[in-house]
Amino acid sequence: MYDVVILGGGPGGYRAAERTAEAGLRTVLIEEHYLGGTCLNVGCIPTKTLLNSAKTVAHINQSARIGVRAHASFDLPAAMKWKTQVISGLRKGIAATLKKSGVEVVEGRGRLVARNAVQVGSARYEGRYLILASGSSPARPPVPGIDSDGVVDSSGLLEISTMPKAVTVVGGGYIGMEFASFFALLGVPVTVVEMMDEIIPFMEPELAALLRKSITGVSYRLGERVKRIEAGALICERDGREERVESELILISTGRRPNVSGLGFEENGLDVDRDGIRVNDYLETNLPGVFAVGDVTGRSLLAHSAYRMADVAASRILEREGHGRAQRMRYEAVPWVVFTQPEVAGCGMTAAEARRAGLTVKTGSISLKVSGRYVAEHPGENGTARVIADEQSGRILGVQMLGSGVSELIFGAALMIENELRIKDVREVIFPHPTVSEVYRDVMWDME
Repeated sequence: MYDVVILGGGPGGYRAAERTAEAGLRTVLIEEHYLGGTCLNVGCIPTKTLLNSAKTVAHINQSARIGVRAHASFDLPAAMKWKTQVISGLRKGIAATLKKSGVEVVEGRGRLVARNAVQVGSARYEGRYLILASGSSPARPPVPGIDSDGVVDSSGLLEISTMPKAVTVVGGGYIGMEFASFFALLGVPVTVVEMMDEIIPFMEPELAALLRKSITGVSYRLGERVKRIEAGALICERDGREERVESELILISTGRRPNVSGLGFEENGLDVDRDGIRVNDYLETNLPGVFAVGDVTGRSLLAHSAYRMADVAASRILEREGHGRAQRMRYEAVPWVVFTQPEVAGCGMTAAEARRAGLTVKTGSISLKVSGRYVAEHPGENGTARVIADEQSGRILGVQMLGSGVSELIFGAALMIENELRIKDVREVIFPHPTVSEVYRDVMWDME
């Protein structure tokens, strides 16, 4: 009998395993494929590795403006080799950390067979607590022809061996836009087909429109539905009219779905539907002693959300074991990033969401060009920061930013929102000069 049995070795699973094992609980982690889950193996890390290669090529070829004369070309096989090396090294790092923490790792497909047991082949692993972290998979819409040659999901695209002459991306969310940016940076024509009226639906519409204009080499077909896929082409429909979009490679990036089928969840009484496992703010399910973390909950399909969920679930277990007090999961301060060129990032509410919540909203926007550092290092690039606050109290409700490097700044917004800081509180913070982070202070002064 183990203290904790964990199903799934992605960010939520391996982080929870580290936390419980380090606290002295006998922990076993079951993973079917590779440690690191989607994020490390077919998501965040390989995507950012390739994007960095493409951004480096673009930066070098545009560097004459800053006095650097050079030319670069993209080597796909070499980039793929580097991607593989990065993944392999990080996998080994996770395995070493788990071993150091005292976690037993079991390879194989696990299935819930009782409230306190997971079956792997003929072996049964029972635990006083279970943590389900089975992750998610790319969603596949019911489009005729989706299984045709030349049609891939995000996982398949990360394994291409030759650069396509043209790419069509179905879905203008963060996954689709990151790959669109990757190909566009390398000179491959890209068409993005999005059924909504704007890309990145969780962004402020003004920033989403600015992002579209900032990514050169991409054309957009907004408000259009994909009817079917034929040889080398996508058939789109809008207002009853069909149009054909020719393409050598078609990427289906219409979101992800929690992995809840075929794992014994419903059969053992777990409260679950196609949107994920239902959990409370401590990541507890309806079954006593059973927790769920990460993508499988359907609450926030982000690796850093999974990390935080793991910390919360582990703290609840440790509280029950008489160690400290449980933390609580709060979703209002979860930051997000789209690693396009330029990047976009945000945290908290949009202005529309705040108004729907019955709040009177005050907003402020500022160009990143007020930062001397930004102007010096990103010639010709526009950027902006937008802040949403409660007009009555001045409490900061949301922040969205567009520009190179904003992925490294958005944690500041998470701290502000998590700690319910007001505009006047941030105005008193001393930011180092010259840094782009100073725009936080500058926009707050503009707002009051």
